[in-house]
Amino acid sequence: MQILKNSNFRALSKIAGMMPEEIIELIKKSGLTGRGGADFPTGLKLEFTRNSQGEKYVIANADEGEPGTFKDKLILEKNPNNIIEGMIIAGYAIGSNKGYLYLRGEYSYLKNKLQKVINNATKIADKLKIYFDIEIISGAGAYICGDETAIIESIEGKRGNPRIKPPFPANKGLFNKPTLINNVETLANIPLIILDKNWNNNLRLFSLSGNVTRPGVYELPLGISLKELIELGKPENKIKAVYFGCADGCIPYEDIKLDYETIKEKGAMLGSCTIIAVDEKHDIVDVATNMAKFFEYESCGKCTPCREGTMRVLELLEKISLKKAAKNDLELLEELCRVISATSLCGLGQSSANHLITALKYFRNEFTDKLK
Repeated sequence: MQILKNSNFRALSKIAGMMPEEIIELIKKSGLTGRGGADFPTGLKLEFTRNSQGEKYVIANADEGEPGTFKDKLILEKNPNNIIEGMIIAGYAIGSNKGYLYLRGEYSYLKNKLQKVINNATKIADKLKIYFDIEIISGAGAYICGDETAIIESIEGKRGNPRIKPPFPANKGLFNKPTLINNVETLANIPLIILDKNWNNNLRLFSLSGNVTRPGVYELPLGISLKELIELGKPENKIKAVYFGCADGCIPYEDIKLDYETIKEKGAMLGSCTIIAVDEKHDIVDVATNMAKFFEYESCGKCTPCREGTMRVLELLEKISLKKAAKNDLELLEELCRVISATSLCGLGQSSANHLITALKYFRNEFTDKLK
């Protein structure tokens, strides 16, 4: 796998002879985009942060709280060197000497291993006169801290709630200073771009789980067919639907390309390339109810649409599941989903109803069959 090629901190030696602007331009030309779901050009984010005035910070988002997503865990376990080196290079490029690795609470068993890598990387960087300090911050397992501004609040010692944007972190982030935030997979690719002219920007890590016998992380090119990926997972039964995590919606299982444009045309989002397969033995209403429980539990409660809306969604789904709902309940559910998506404060709240909006679009009969 390309992502598991250990740079052995050789990229640090190479950037020591480069200007920060050269590094940013190289990353811009590579086409690297955020691998946490936003797909925003990484080079532009580096440039925006560098051009901001004042002390700067780098944050590695290792929270990875999306259900069905475990690609960053693979990198943290198998190739932590590249993550730490990527943070140092990013810091050098934007003019920062302080970084934080925000580690998901469930990944705390990796903390000692990561600290040893940081100690080793710091010694190598110091010899090259690249001074960058990295501190590990352990999260408490809150899904909301997948939001970049909630991570900032958490690192500052506050409750991990999202902030209103703008201002964006590149201008005012951690401690109101310009801050670069990228996820693990994005940062781990930076040293590979520095070292390898043949680095392939088209490769992605797909987290495959659900009703398959071979779940796991598969490194495959964007545009691969959904059918090919599912067949790699060797399902025992016929697959009828795939979910793109909990937040990015679902579509019927068919032989289509896995790229951002194709999935968007279907009304869903490829996001962080999380694929949860659902076979014909499972009821979509049950799946939707289970996901609604997750969002209701994980809502941070800061804004009314998400705090109250996720509770009402769950109530209505449970009513439908028990065959106690009428047609107007289903109409109310759809309206509620639209309101939550349009008015929630942060991206996590706004996406909390995507799984249900798409399920009602493609599997409406499974809901209507349960109405009284």
